[in-house]
Amino acid sequence: MQGRDNVISSVGTARNYQSALTRVAEWVQGARIPDGLRGLTPEQALHYLEQRAQQVGQSALSMERQAIQAMFQHVTGHLSEGQTLRVVKSELDEALRSRAYTRDQVGLVSQAQQERNALSTELAYAAGLRAHELLTLRRADERTPDSRPARSEKFLGRQGVLYTVHGKGGLVRHVVIPKRLAEQLEDLRLDVARLVIDRGIHYQQSYNLAGGHSWSSSYSAASTRTLGWSTGAHGLRHSYAQERMGELQRSGLSRPEALETVSQEMGHFRPEITEVYLR
Repeated sequence: MQGRDNVISSVGTARNYQSALTRVAEWVQGARIPDGLRGLTPEQALHYLEQRAQQVGQSALSMERQAIQAMFQHVTGHLSEGQTLRVVKSELDEALRSRAYTRDQVGLVSQAQQERNALSTELAYAAGLRAHELLTLRRADERTPDSRPARSEKFLGRQGVLYTVHGKGGLVRHVVIPKRLAEQLEDLRLDVARLVIDRGIHYQQSYNLAGGHSWSSSYSAASTRTLGWSTGAHGLRHSYAQERMGELQRSGLSRPEALETVSQEMGHFRPEITEVYLR
C-alpha cells in the first residue's frame, strides 16, 4: 500500500510494517470486513489487537499497532497526524509474569483491603475476571453474550448466579458468581448506569464496584503488605485456571477437554493461552 506521503524512512521499519499488515489483512479477510484493509476501522483494529494480545508479546503487539496506526494516518485517513491508536497491553506478557495465589493467600489479601476493594478481589478470584471486567459486570438477563462455540461442561461443578462481562477483543461472555457474592454485588447496584474511564477506556458501570487500575493497585499493595510479595491481580486468573482444571479433570474430563472448557470460561480466543496460566 502506498500512502499520501513518503513517511517511513527506514527500510527495516517498512518491512516490519508490511509483515505486520499482512497478518492484519489475514484477520480482516476472516472477519469479512468490506474493502479489506482499507475498510478496517479504528474500533475493529482495537478488537484485533486485543485478540492478538493473548497470542504475542508486547514488542510484536506494539509493532502491529504502529503499523495499523501508520496506515490509518497516511493511507486511509482514519486518523490525523496527531492521533494515535490506544496502546493495548499484551496479556501473554502479563500472564508470563504473574503466578497463582492459593485460596488462603487470597483470603489474607482481601482482609488487608478496604471493604469495597475486598469484594472485587473475591469476585475476580471466584470468576477469573480481568481488572477491567469488574467494571463491566451485568446480570445475564440484561445482556446477551456473544455467540461462540461452548462445551456443555462449561461451569460444571460451579454453583451461582449467571452474569456477563465485556472482555478482550470486545467479547461478551458469561461468568458465574457465587450466590453469596452475587447478593453483595446486587446491594451495590446503581439506579442508573454510569460512565467510568479506566486507562483511557470508557465503560458503562452498573454497580458501585471497584475495578480497573485502582483496584489492581490496591490488590498489589495489599499482597505486598500481607504476604511480602505480589504477582499482581492477574495472578487471580492463574488461580482460577488452575483450580478449574483440577475440578474438571476430577469430574472425568480429559486434560484437552478441561483446557478447552477453562479457555471458554476465561474468555480466551485460543486454548493455548490458557496453558500459560497453568505454570
